[in-house]
Amino acid sequence: MRLPGLGGWSEDPLWSYVYPWLVEHPQVGRPAWRAGTGSDLRLIDEAAAELGTLPAGARVLDVPTGSGVALRGVRPGQGLDVVVADISPTMLRRALATAERRGVADQVAPALVDVGDLPFDDGTFDLVVSFTGLHCFPDPRRAIEEMVRVLKDGGAITGSSIFTDTGARFEPLRRAGTRAGILGPMCRSGDAIRWLRAAGCDTVDLRIHGALGYFRAGKGKDKGKDEGT
Repeated sequence: MRLPGLGGWSEDPLWSYVYPWLVEHPQVGRPAWRAGTGSDLRLIDEAAAELGTLPAGARVLDVPTGSGVALRGVRPGQGLDVVVADISPTMLRRALATAERRGVADQVAPALVDVGDLPFDDGTFDLVVSFTGLHCFPDPRRAIEEMVRVLKDGGAITGSSIFTDTGARFEPLRRAGTRAGILGPMCRSGDAIRWLRAAGCDTVDLRIHGALGYFRAGKGKDKGKDEGT
């Protein structure tokens, strides 16, 4: 049963406003995020900062983009090709508004997609980012397979997700999110590590912080750490 008044992703849920607001207002957002998830919003900022290190011409896929939180890492005039992808037209409009506000709209293109069937050729992107997204997908394993498929040899996938094996303390959070329609079936952190490797990632680093796990995996000649928590 879905909680009344919150809505799933196709219905423009309340959470789609709250989360980016917390990110944009760290004085309030950081303590609120820590109280609710046991994690630190600065970890998302640190992960997004990787986009700012990429050379001109690099291609990035941000899925699901939501309100474009990952665009915080893109620098004006950097010369990236960033595809912001989501299943929701409303989310895409918000991501494009974020790109305009941050002065990076010339580097951003929208794509209305289903992550389980991405309309991109194999080996298209240098970096795939999926911040607080894997737990939303109806089939997280298929999502991982598709995100790794479109990754170039030598590229990386990075993101964060709520996992089901982060302790009983966060079970009410997971249950409430599922009832609200904003969380999918989710998975265990070990499942994500195994699926990333099976999809073709040679290095996998996944670290649990509160209710969330933060992961980075390299495909081919990427030189990340091969660690799992």
